Amino acid sequence: MRWENLTAESGGHSRAADAALFGADAVVSRTFDTPEFRGITFHEVRARSIINRVPGASRMPFEWTVNPYRGCSHACVYCFARKTHSYLDLDTGLGFDSQIVVKVNAPDLLRRQLGSRRWLGDHIAMGTNVDCYQRAEGRYRLMPGIIGALRDHANPFSILTKGTLILRDLDLLVQASQVTDVGISVSVGFTDPALWRTVEPGTPSPERRLDVVRTLTEHGIGVGVLMAPVIPFLSDHPAQLRATVRAIAASGATSVTPLVLHLRPGAREWFMAWLGQHHPHLVRRYERLYAEGSYAPKWYQRRITRQVHDLAQEYGIGPARAGMPRRITEPAEAADPPVSEPTQLSLI
Repeated sequence: MRWENLTAESGGHSRAADAALFGADAVVSRTFDTPEFRGITFHEVRARSIINRVPGASRMPFEWTVNPYRGCSHACVYCFARKTHSYLDLDTGLGFDSQIVVKVNAPDLLRRQLGSRRWLGDHIAMGTNVDCYQRAEGRYRLMPGIIGALRDHANPFSILTKGTLILRDLDLLVQASQVTDVGISVSVGFTDPALWRTVEPGTPSPERRLDVVRTLTEHGIGVGVLMAPVIPFLSDHPAQLRATVRAIAASGATSVTPLVLHLRPGAREWFMAWLGQHHPHLVRRYERLYAEGSYAPKWYQRRITRQVHDLAQEYGIGPARAGMPRRITEPAEAADPPVSEPTQLSLI
């Protein structure tokens, strides 16, 4: 493994020629013989930096991220972050799902960096590369320390997750919301249980994720849903879109933002192999739809966005401005927000 060559995190973009985040002598690899971690290797590292600047060319609507993990046992076949495992000479397929890098000093390091006179208190996004509430978090418990540090420094932040483990940190999130802007988003691209079991095999079910939205909302925490990805020809039928938006609305979500599947190098090869195994009749259609690159054509993105926004209006919810942190307050009655223009982000 090329630990010495791992440079500042790039959120899936090209690596910068900086000093390595950690050296090979700082890595300890562990396996645990328990059912939830069987087949997974954890590489514990002591990071040298934890607040990462997003490259200027990125489509991300934020400038700074914190990623306590690399690799993700959610094993989503479409995950754009798969490419980042190649920077360590690790496999972007099964290796990404089962070789998890854990930055064990992330909470202490973040607290020191937030206290630096050079840090200006900008918004920090989490869960934008891999999920910070994946199964590893149940063992390593990095997020309570991270949220506590952000709370103590009144630093605005947002979290995007598919993980139900976020409810463990409910009290910390409420405390943080009393002193700074906090944004929570849950990713639910579809509600089809058969599709979920094959395309997102390591995640909680869509129903359980919507229960997270419901629980947070009941505690006065507004939660947006990132309806991502909408998977062409598998979850984009009008009836499927309606069922998903209806379920999102029933959960009490404050907003729904649809994002169409994109297939960057690393993820594209793994997804297409999965497609050939599970839906071989769709391979040629995908080759045509994504012939111009990683993103579906604009006309397709706009069509999906328009359909979802129309359904959101019908069910009484609307899209939020992507990436904007929200101060968590008691929900108040308000008119439906205006429908925004479609936006394609690289979050999932």
